[in-house]
Amino acid sequence: MAIGIGRRRFISAFGGTAVAWPLVARAQQPVLPVVGFIGMGSADTDAPNVTAFRKGLNESGYVEGQNAAVEYHHLEGHYDRLPALMADLVRRQVAVIATPGTVPATLAAKAATSTIPIVFGVSQDPVRLGLVASLARPSGNATGINFFMAEVIAKRLLLLHELVPKAVHIAALVNPGNASNTETTVQELQKAAPALALQIRIVNAPTVDAIDAAFAGFAGDRPDALFVMPDAFFFSRRAQFAELSARDRIPATYDNRAFVAAGGLMSYGTDVAEMFHQVGAYAGSILKGAKPADLPVLQSTKFEFAINLQAARALGIEVPPAVLSIADEVVE
Repeated sequence: MAIGIGRRRFISAFGGTAVAWPLVARAQQPVLPVVGFIGMGSADTDAPNVTAFRKGLNESGYVEGQNAAVEYHHLEGHYDRLPALMADLVRRQVAVIATPGTVPATLAAKAATSTIPIVFGVSQDPVRLGLVASLARPSGNATGINFFMAEVIAKRLLLLHELVPKAVHIAALVNPGNASNTETTVQELQKAAPALALQIRIVNAPTVDAIDAAFAGFAGDRPDALFVMPDAFFFSRRAQFAELSARDRIPATYDNRAFVAAGGLMSYGTDVAEMFHQVGAYAGSILKGAKPADLPVLQSTKFEFAINLQAARALGIEVPPAVLSIADEVVE
């Protein structure tokens, strides 16, 4: 009997050890570094740019779920959520904060931490924004890519004027939640408009309902054309803009070819997908051990001019050959 009892005890103890093994194995698995990705659109509308971001991350040797984790935060234009989100990312000590395409998110990240690396994509001078000491030597915890906005606003307005020469009254839709972009857009439009004899009216549209309301208001005070400011939230609403401008037969200009692909008339701006790709590549470099202070801020060099001929025909616009000849992309 004693031998039997001892055997039962041995089996019980061995069984307990066997049960514990998976728990030990799980505990010993390495914790993946976390990249906090901040998007101001929705998961669906941000999808193409997320793909570009992942490509850059992969090229740096990192694959989601294998040797890195990416937390995607899609705020759908709610800039007011940024402080709480950044505080949470800092509290949890994520490895990198990625803020491609949005100045407010980058500024919120910079205000929240001076130690966690930040990889940004901003449309304005990062030195003037206080993000870096210089483009060549950032000297802090932030770096990324500068894709130009102020420099192309006058060009966009000129192309709109050449495409729709009879348009004089221009409504500029801006998002006051993105204060920095709004300020720059208004200033640059006011500087460029007099030379083209154009009149600019500023219209605030910080939400989905406000965009609808802005177009409803055009029924009583119709503009000749529409200028939509560069904004991550507006980018996420590109289908809404295309639908409303087509419905009300208002020619509109945008900053990104994705608006044209969605049915918008024309766009002129930098290659945004390449910016997301570079942010992903820099995030991967930092996960490898590079310091933001040693990674120079890059600047976009590729600009795209796109025209949607189908939208032009629906608006009764005959695209001048001179304008058509300089288009980088023509949607039939």
